[in-house]
Amino acid sequence: MARVCSPYFDPEYENLSTRINPPRVCVDNSSCSDCTLVKVDSVNKPGILLEVVQVLTDLDLIITKAYISSDGGWFMDVFHVTDQQGKQITDRKTIDHIEKALGPKGHTTEVVKTWPGKRVGVHSVGDHTAIELIGRDRPGLLSEISAVLADLHFNVVAAEVWTHNRRIACVLYVNDTTSQPVDHPTRLSTIEERLKNILRGCEDDDNVGHTSFSMGFTHVDRRLHQMLFADRDYEGSGGHGGGGGGGLSNEVDFPACFQPKITIERWEEKGYSVVSVRCKDRAKLMFDIVCTLTDMEYVVFHATISSDGPYASQEYYIRHMDGCTLDTEGEKERVVKCIDAAIRRRVSEGLRLELCAKDRVGLLSEVTRILRENGLSVIRAGVSTIGEQAMNVFYVRDSSGNSVDIQKIEALRKEIGHTMMFNVKKVPTSSKAPETPETSGWAKTSFFFGNLLERFLA
Repeated sequence: MARVCSPYFDPEYENLSTRINPPRVCVDNSSCSDCTLVKVDSVNKPGILLEVVQVLTDLDLIITKAYISSDGGWFMDVFHVTDQQGKQITDRKTIDHIEKALGPKGHTTEVVKTWPGKRVGVHSVGDHTAIELIGRDRPGLLSEISAVLADLHFNVVAAEVWTHNRRIACVLYVNDTTSQPVDHPTRLSTIEERLKNILRGCEDDDNVGHTSFSMGFTHVDRRLHQMLFADRDYEGSGGHGGGGGGGLSNEVDFPACFQPKITIERWEEKGYSVVSVRCKDRAKLMFDIVCTLTDMEYVVFHATISSDGPYASQEYYIRHMDGCTLDTEGEKERVVKCIDAAIRRRVSEGLRLELCAKDRVGLLSEVTRILRENGLSVIRAGVSTIGEQAMNVFYVRDSSGNSVDIQKIEALRKEIGHTMMFNVKKVPTSSKAPETPETSGWAKTSFFFGNLLERFLA
């Protein structure tokens, strides 16, 4: 029998250009007095812009300006960033992390999972099982989901919940009563079937909701964008994304001055489609837009990002991965809808409830049940666990869609205030421009845990 020889390919060949020209990262506090400049020069590769923006936003840094250029096989970016107080990044630990994550030896997943302040984001779920849920939203659904998990003795150690266009997407990290991941096929099959029944509700359509499990790495915000995009939530109330079913929509009625304005033009000379976005500024806005363009398989060759008071202006010069531009009105309309949905998914109005208590099985179920019994619907939520302390943030509205009655909040305080720290913050309405970024209600839930935890542990 003739011996067949195949050519040998060095598995390190793909990394050859990176080894010859390793990334250069500079964190500069001397060029500007009011911000820190993060400069990244490296060989261009697919997804590198999202990787860099993800590292910066996972550290809760605010990107006030950015200049992106990745033509000719080389990636050159400059980011103007500040901390949550609008000051330069002076913490040596944070600077070292940026240099390590984006530098020659950086590997986003491995680096960020060792970042001690990162509780929900990119990290190994070796000690937990990740459950992903996508389905039609309705009042009390999160309470029903957490009740099923508590009944099966699963503890929710971290979670992120988004709702948009009457759809709900959740990523939950759970373990059992011994703090071990749940990997037994029978138990996984049982929880999957029960959660599917919850998502299905009274409907017979199996496509109403989906459940899946993961034992690998998950970046929560990235995954939530992917799930809602795949669910076509951008199609609005008239399409699959709308869902009907009487669920409470979290759509924000923007005033004209803050309504996202998205336009797409063609730059004939250079062969780019130019996507221009102007909307109310908020934390993680660039990350959300770049996520969506990446999911739609568009490559960003150049971009300029700037903030002007309460507004943000962002311009992206893009082509599809196959080199084509957006030539048809249908393509342009789809991109506009998807970016608009990405902007709105993270926006919440109403009340923000912050709770801190000793972690235990059934805690999330108890809290969400009390919210439901008091006529409150959760439109966004974040759950984190540090040591033995569980910290939850809920953005809530009245189930009828009206403003939350203050008497309901007082009733909540009396019911749960004796067992956990309880704090209430009003999220300003969109009709009023925010005075400061910290009070705008657009930031990620994890921003608000610090003071609450200090008070609880005092």
